[in-house]
Amino acid sequence: MDSVSQIALGAAVTVAVMGRRTALWKAAAWGAVCGTLPDLDVLIDHGDALSNMVLHRADSHALFWLTLAAPLLGAAIAWLQREPALWRRWVMAVWLALITHPLLDFMTIYGTQLLRPFSDEPLGLGSIFVIDPLYTLPLLIGTGIALRGRAAALRWNAAGLLLSTTYLAWGFAAQQHVTEIARQSLAGQQVERLLVTPSPLNTVLWRVVAITPEGYLEGFYSLLDAQPVVRFEAFDRGTSLLPLVAQHAPVATLASFSDGFYKVERRGPSIVISDLRMGQEPFYVFAFEVARQASPLQMLAQPEPVGLRADVGRGLRWLWPRLLGEPVPSPR
Repeated sequence: MDSVSQIALGAAVTVAVMGRRTALWKAAAWGAVCGTLPDLDVLIDHGDALSNMVLHRADSHALFWLTLAAPLLGAAIAWLQREPALWRRWVMAVWLALITHPLLDFMTIYGTQLLRPFSDEPLGLGSIFVIDPLYTLPLLIGTGIALRGRAAALRWNAAGLLLSTTYLAWGFAAQQHVTEIARQSLAGQQVERLLVTPSPLNTVLWRVVAITPEGYLEGFYSLLDAQPVVRFEAFDRGTSLLPLVAQHAPVATLASFSDGFYKVERRGPSIVISDLRMGQEPFYVFAFEVARQASPLQMLAQPEPVGLRADVGRGLRWLWPRLLGEPVPSPR
């Protein structure tokens, strides 16, 4: 999730655990710090853009390593706050602020390596978009009112946590509903992989991607659509190009990280691989030039990022009517 959501979640969790045992603002401040700590791995350069992408949300998001770090951080905070009698409570608060960060990230589609060092498999449920105000606002409001010292302050904070968690449960339920509709819409077609994930900023309009032997299909379904049907468009996945670059390490890395949701295409003299999970046709956030069509084909040891960014204004103008169930075509 975005940094604001992680800061808000860390603050709310820590306030809930510490309660009135310490000043609420201290609990919120330390929770905000711990809630954002795992994302400091973006400051580490792993040598190229593709490696930086794949190794974000890796060791710094592993439940095992965060659990080991929590006692040290919690004890250090208790010492700095001159509250040695509360060190166990601080350890619990820090642990929850740390581990809820990757657990929330797991709800997005990016891929979080929760199980390191035992497994480096990237896990992503994909039931919430990386930025969703309806998740974040209850946390900000609940903790904000609590910090203003209003009566029943801790109840406001708890209510924010309850509402945000309920919203996550709603997103998961909506995803399962849309997945069933997508499967029914694809009946009779050979589908190798199916992806159902929300469009930006909401959990009403969902994007569906189906990998087929011939390529891939993309469609959108709103919970407000008149008919329970997903209408798909077909696209070339570049299967004829894949044998040329399949053995190239960066291609294999992205193919594995994306769980098979990728395409290969020519862009002028370049061969580009794109992660189909994040974006929509033809705009994908994570796309990398992996080879150039020289003679012979020149493989790039360090893939170059060439992701395409959509026109945000145009996209938002499409998003709202499509969310409301209007059958408007996707912006291209």
